[in-house]
Amino acid sequence: MNVMAPQSKISPTAPETGGARRYRTIWISDIHLGTRGCKAEFLLDFLRETESETLYLVGDIVDGWRLKRSWYWPQLHNDVVQKLLRKARKGTRVVYIPGNHDELLRRFLEINIGQIEVVSEAVHVTADGRKLLVLHGDEFDAIVRYARWLAFLGDWAYNLALAANYWINVLRRRLGLSYWSLSAYLKQRVKNAVEYISRFERAVAEAAAKRGADGVVCGHIHHAEIREIAGVTYCNDGDWVESCTALVEHADGRLEILRWVEDQAAFLAPATQRQTAEAR
Repeated sequence: MNVMAPQSKISPTAPETGGARRYRTIWISDIHLGTRGCKAEFLLDFLRETESETLYLVGDIVDGWRLKRSWYWPQLHNDVVQKLLRKARKGTRVVYIPGNHDELLRRFLEINIGQIEVVSEAVHVTADGRKLLVLHGDEFDAIVRYARWLAFLGDWAYNLALAANYWINVLRRRLGLSYWSLSAYLKQRVKNAVEYISRFERAVAEAAAKRGADGVVCGHIHHAEIREIAGVTYCNDGDWVESCTALVEHADGRLEILRWVEDQAAFLAPATQRQTAEAR
């Protein structure tokens, strides 16, 4: 079994001929298109700079909850949708697994939308033969399942934190500082949130083990992670409103979390160096 890179920096070797970084598989989730917290500009850069045989959209791609309350859909969000459709047309297998915020699409399972497959869950076999159960994960969230009104209240508070993120980072940019997420910071510091994440991870891993999977890939809690839980490889691909992360599989089956906000410069550096050399 290949060694994992649980919280690694971006490390793949740049193609000698230039162009996008290539992976066997990419998983992204919790984009929340239709909200002001969505980091569509970062995601567009990521999608332009990466290619894969298979791209999994692991739920909450569009935030139907927010759009029902107030319509917000800037051109950048439309550009993300067009980019995903373009990847599907050009040969990338794109698999969409709806989450709780885009649950409307759960009415249209087992169909293709613009060559994008819509399924409730999937089983992915890695290059080194491991079976990974792929699902959004909201079915393991007792609050979403059994106290829907409380979930909406939590969603309101979360969006308030994201709004604060925006103004904090406007100020940070003027001061020449990098992006920082208040909501992610609070999530990691509040005891109840930490305990909730731990319980969620264990529940998802146990379910994968019962179904005979070697690992599981999910989203939902906006907390990117790769770790072993009782013999199961638990993977969460994170989100594109706080941490801007993706899970990728390399050609040999190795799994890695890419943190776009932190590592964008390093990721693009080889291409920038090539362009500089060509201009000389």
